[in-house]
Amino acid sequence: MSYENAIYQWRQGERRVLAAPAERQPLLERVVTALVSELRRRLGGRFSTTELVELYERGTGWCLQAAMKVAPEEPWAWEAGVVIDAAFALYLREAADYAGGRREINA
Repeated sequence: MSYENAIYQWRQGERRVLAAPAERQPLLERVVTALVSELRRRLGGRFSTTELVELYERGTGWCLQAAMKVAPEEPWAWEAGVVIDAAFALYLREAADYAGGRREINA
């Protein structure tokens, strides 16, 4: 998966969280926050956009498990195209080569 495809998907996830009914947003945000914490644990402090895309490509089953722990009775809060993608979009902002909403490419 290319960076461009990944970021498109991730931003769509963010949009879906924001577009969710107001009563669902707090739980969706809790799930996203838990997933970001897990991303931080898996990738550590300094990471690149490439490393984040590679992690995403390896599979996100672990994300589903984490989401289920936060909201075990609310399967709508586990939807990968929403919470998982939104979490990756949020964590992307912490990448060492991501600034000002864009990936920095060094020549």
